[in-house]
Amino acid sequence: MAMMFFFFLLFSVFLFLFQLQAVVLAAGFLGVGGAPQPRPRDSDECAVTRCGDDGPDIRFPFWLKDHQPNHCGYPGFQLSCSPTKDTLLDLPFFGTAKPICRRCEEIGKYCRLRRRNNSSSRKHDETECSHNNITDTPSLGKQATGETKSPSPVLKGVIPSGLFLLLVVMVTVYLVHRSNKSKKEDQMKIERFLEDYRALKPTRYTYAEIKKITDNFKEKLGQGGYGTVYKGKFSNDVHIAAKILNDVKGNGDDFINEVGTIGRIHHINVVRLVGYCADGFKRALVYEYLPNDSLEKFISSNQEKCSLGWERLQGIALGIAKGIEYLHQGCDQRILHFDIKPHNILLDHNFNPKISDFGLAKLCSKEQSAVSMTAARGTVGYIAPEVFSRNFGNVSYKSDVYSFGMLLLEMVGGRKNTYVTTQNTSEVYFPEWIYDRLNHEQGIVVEEDGDAKIVKKITIVGLWCIQWYPGDRPSMTVVVQMLEGDEDTLVMPPNPFTTTNPRTAAGEKSFDSKLEVISESE
Repeated sequence: MAMMFFFFLLFSVFLFLFQLQAVVLAAGFLGVGGAPQPRPRDSDECAVTRCGDDGPDIRFPFWLKDHQPNHCGYPGFQLSCSPTKDTLLDLPFFGTAKPICRRCEEIGKYCRLRRRNNSSSRKHDETECSHNNITDTPSLGKQATGETKSPSPVLKGVIPSGLFLLLVVMVTVYLVHRSNKSKKEDQMKIERFLEDYRALKPTRYTYAEIKKITDNFKEKLGQGGYGTVYKGKFSNDVHIAAKILNDVKGNGDDFINEVGTIGRIHHINVVRLVGYCADGFKRALVYEYLPNDSLEKFISSNQEKCSLGWERLQGIALGIAKGIEYLHQGCDQRILHFDIKPHNILLDHNFNPKISDFGLAKLCSKEQSAVSMTAARGTVGYIAPEVFSRNFGNVSYKSDVYSFGMLLLEMVGGRKNTYVTTQNTSEVYFPEWIYDRLNHEQGIVVEEDGDAKIVKKITIVGLWCIQWYPGDRPSMTVVVQMLEGDEDTLVMPPNPFTTTNPRTAAGEKSFDSKLEVISESE
């Protein structure tokens, strides 16, 4: 549209200039075809005259400058006399001569008006070659008198008008082009946003669509009290994990929590909710598929193929910490997970951790220091003391910090937080055992010296996180800083265990102080 508009305006300008030039030429050279009639002339002022005795008669439509008023002839038919009494003719448009004068100049002669035999009907609209008399000086102007020829009044108006119109056209085309370009860029930006928004916003599926995506629930990935997880695939070969919820008769709180919280979260360390199904009593959650299963498989398995190295475990711990920090600080409302444990930490193809299962999550404002709860929620072994008893303090985001600390210690021990010895059937509390070893500077022995520093750092951070009272625990922001910093700058936390259990001594003997090396799998 902009280019069509530009060519239309340009054509209009050239057409206007062409018509204006034709009018000027017709008025300047022909004096006919609708040209205005001359004003009434005084017989004495406009009488026939000449420059010299042998010069041609000067009569209408020609007039002699400085001897006759300008109303004695047409504009552009002005003649003048040279000092040698020659008659000079100035052509009106662009100073160009009639073509016939060119032939005279080529043979060294002058162009003059041709005289006719009938003197009463003389017309000076034809030229002839001669050695003197009327001289056509299109390019020299008034060279004979030493003056410089100025453009005619018509030409003075045509050139500025044409340039002005051309400038208007160019400015208009530029503005239209810029406006169209800006509109196209805005439209493209909106389209990109809508495309990204559609990709990020969870999609609602029918139960029939869920069955189609999972190929009629063909491949099972896992099962638990919450439901069964199946592997599925979209038409574009994107794999997903569909969790079919079991509690179809419940009030749907877990389902609402999951969709309402994770549906608005977009973080590299939080699993992405692709879609959901709420088709009557049939409910399902569709997640991105993570091929390496959960962290629990790698820290609780004795199989060599399921093991990880300490550096990778440290990266996983840092990723989980950043994910929890985002839940606590990165959203409009603070999200408390209340079920941080290895089973709910999924790993992608690069072993990047992603927090999952938000069925127990709660939302609260960042200014809110405590959360009201009617019953304890979470998994035994990872639940903070204040969730069980308010004697330890109020339930808050520090409850997730405690769960994360227990997860770190489980990563270090490669085992659950309780351990049954072969010599003694009494349980030994692993966090208390490892605290005693570090506090007595016995340390933890691993095969590689570099790995020992990583193990010590993860252990100290975990012990800080499991302090009994919420106020003694660091925030997740501080935890991230501790994991990213140098282990030599970390100090041992206070003893989180209020009493000394006699079973600890017995248990200490049953534990091998050398931990199993968790080697990285290919």
